[in-house]
Amino acid sequence: METSKIIKNEIIKNITKTHDLPIYVYDEKTLLEAVKKITNFPNTYGLTPRYAMKALSTTAILQLFDKLGLHFDASSGYEVERAILIGIAPEKIQLTSQEMPNNLKELVEKGVIFNATSLFQLESYGKLFSNTNISIRINPGMGSGHVKRVNVGGPSSSFGIWKDDIPKAKKIAKNYNLKITKLHTHVGSGTDPEIWKKTAKLSLDTVKLFPNVHTLNLGGGFKVAHSDYEKTTDIQNTGDVIKDIFTEFYKKTGRKIKLEIEPGNYLVTRSGILITKIIDKNYTGENGYNFIKINSGITEVTRPAIYGSIHSMYIINNEENKDTKTENVLVVGHCCESGDILTPKINDPEGLQPVELNKSKIGDYLIIENVGGYCSSMSFGNYNSFPKAEELLLQKNGKIKVIRKRQTMEQIIQNDIMN
Repeated sequence: METSKIIKNEIIKNITKTHDLPIYVYDEKTLLEAVKKITNFPNTYGLTPRYAMKALSTTAILQLFDKLGLHFDASSGYEVERAILIGIAPEKIQLTSQEMPNNLKELVEKGVIFNATSLFQLESYGKLFSNTNISIRINPGMGSGHVKRVNVGGPSSSFGIWKDDIPKAKKIAKNYNLKITKLHTHVGSGTDPEIWKKTAKLSLDTVKLFPNVHTLNLGGGFKVAHSDYEKTTDIQNTGDVIKDIFTEFYKKTGRKIKLEIEPGNYLVTRSGILITKIIDKNYTGENGYNFIKINSGITEVTRPAIYGSIHSMYIINNEENKDTKTENVLVVGHCCESGDILTPKINDPEGLQPVELNKSKIGDYLIIENVGGYCSSMSFGNYNSFPKAEELLLQKNGKIKVIRKRQTMEQIIQNDIMN
């Protein structure tokens, strides 16, 4: 399996000598490169890049992106509060959530931008804030993604006001004297520029129905390859396609529409590795499999179990080993859970697909790559009472910085009520 190896083996081995495993390590240089590409995303009439903070919400990462000028997309009221608590200005945060927070009034009064994702949310906002501006999310009737579970557009998706309900949305806005000034849409993860072209055209056609809209948010979903089985979105090419559509819209309507995008995966995924230790090996006969068991799994990386995602991985031998032989193995986690598999068939979480890795022994290290996005923040933390893993940042000056401590047992049970 091909790997990128963004962090040198020597650095990884040094980390294993001083820190408990498993452990996440993020490379600051890779983060900075990704931010540069996103902030230079082609546009004609202005750009606001928002980081989808659900991808990786560790404080040090959020503060780094804040310092670099990114705005933020929050998927819950709790994410909004988290961002404000660590010093991010409320006016840099847009809330687009399935569950409308009970303290929405308080958050909006602080300056948070609310993006209504349903007719109910739009009316609820109108009751609180009549005679104001509002952003709404529209389900354009189409979506994209490598599996259905990452497709957030089309008739099988509950995200956004259905395209045929636009007249109802306009009626609600009129009833509360709301001015719809921003539109939001999101089709899911994909690399095909033609999908983005269709989405931009479809979304701008919707903009025509709202004369006061000045900003269109096309969401995120810029695909990042987690292994050599996948492709990474060509940001420049995709941006050029979208830019041309916005320019064409201006020529036809005289309206200069500002662009917003909200990548999550694209900004953080490639920066992260997970260092794990091989704790056991098993064999189930000629018609079975060779297993490698590691001291991690769905407690740190759930994407294989949920989506059938494949992450590139490689072995670092604990001792000097010049043996170049390989073996086909299934990599499994440490949970007492049959679904704790890190090598499923691609896009099939219930399938099994052995991978070819260098021969290993118990005590060697297995490195899982591209875990910056939707791993730490989406893990099955504390399942089987395993503590949440520590997180490190490899700074651009070469120094290692702890950005989240390993959880203790006392912290795991601290909110339990004792008899």
